[in-house]
Amino acid sequence: MKTKFAMTCLVFGTLLGPVVATAAVDSDTDRSSPQAFVKDSAITMQIKAKLAAEHITSLGRIHVDTDKDGVVWLSGTARTQEAADKAVSMARETEGVKSVHSDIKVKKDD
Repeated sequence: MKTKFAMTCLVFGTLLGPVVATAAVDSDTDRSSPQAFVKDSAITMQIKAKLAAEHITSLGRIHVDTDKDGVVWLSGTARTQEAADKAVSMARETEGVKSVHSDIKVKKDD
């Protein structure tokens, strides 16, 4: 039940990204900061949704952060090196990502 709820939240969050992006466009002369935030958030949410869709429990302990230039930082823990590598691969395949930095630690005893 919790997984279904989490996936629903991720899907709606991903779908609402373009709405938020549209709302960020207004008559302000300096819109670079809000647009960058929306872009960064959209990339982060796309990666998190991909990780959640994999149903690999260790991927749930991976944290995603994206800067304004499309650079993604992954941190946290994974149970295997394969899971960590999978997270990096999924992040690299996400639209808008320029590069990925991984600080994921392998911890088998979690």
